[in-house]
Amino acid sequence: MSGAGALAGLAVLLGLAAVRELAAGRRGRRAPALPFGLGGRSARAALRLGLPERLRRSGLEPRLSLTAVLAAKLAGAACGGLAALLAAPAAPGRTAILVAIGMPAAGFLVPDALLEREARRRRRRLVGALPDALDLLAVSAASGRGPGDGLEQLARAGEGPLAEELRVAVAEISCGAPLGAALASLRARVPGSELATLVASIERSRRFGSPLAEPLRRQASALRRDGRRAVEEHAARAAPKIQLVVALVLVPSVLLMIAAGLIANAGTLLAGF
Repeated sequence: MSGAGALAGLAVLLGLAAVRELAAGRRGRRAPALPFGLGGRSARAALRLGLPERLRRSGLEPRLSLTAVLAAKLAGAACGGLAALLAAPAAPGRTAILVAIGMPAAGFLVPDALLEREARRRRRRLVGALPDALDLLAVSAASGRGPGDGLEQLARAGEGPLAEELRVAVAEISCGAPLGAALASLRARVPGSELATLVASIERSRRFGSPLAEPLRRQASALRRDGRRAVEEHAARAAPKIQLVVALVLVPSVLLMIAAGLIANAGTLLAGF
């Protein structure tokens, strides 16, 4: 395979990976608000590309501006276009068209794919911290404190993505928003069944006066059980990969060592023939 063909294949793989990242991040996405600090045309482009919401879900909003993301996308497209200009003339046949189109598109989508990957990592950290937070909230509810006080305590003492989202909810309550509205906003910011179940338990307890501690303990146990199952499934998927590495790398290397020893001692081994 020529170098241009390899570049074309790399462009296709990068484009497919970016599309996969973007498709995984579109589930549960809500309409973003108009970003500040951008011109009208840049703001419309950012909204149309879904950058504000993607940046917020990744947790990089305080450190990374929308202008920087747009500049990174344009720079990626420019780098891809430059690479396509160098590689497309050497590509065989119709592969040149694929290189000319795929590499700039892949460079343009790379920042989006990186943001989506960071958003999924942040969500995994948030869900991983949720069982311990539910246990603490159950203890707070069993002691007679309200759910708002328990959420404030978790937000003040915790760290990580979950504590950040709870701090936003506590700030909304402090500004006069009702607890139900703050919880609904929390559920909208963090899509998924985990936070939705927590919010539903708190709302049911507030409306009907049902005990809150026991449902929170059951949810924490269920989340830990799901986490153990996910780890076991991940370990089960890793076993065939390890076997593939052993079959393709370790076994041939051992066979080469044996063959080298046989060749080095061929005279002694064949002396009696």
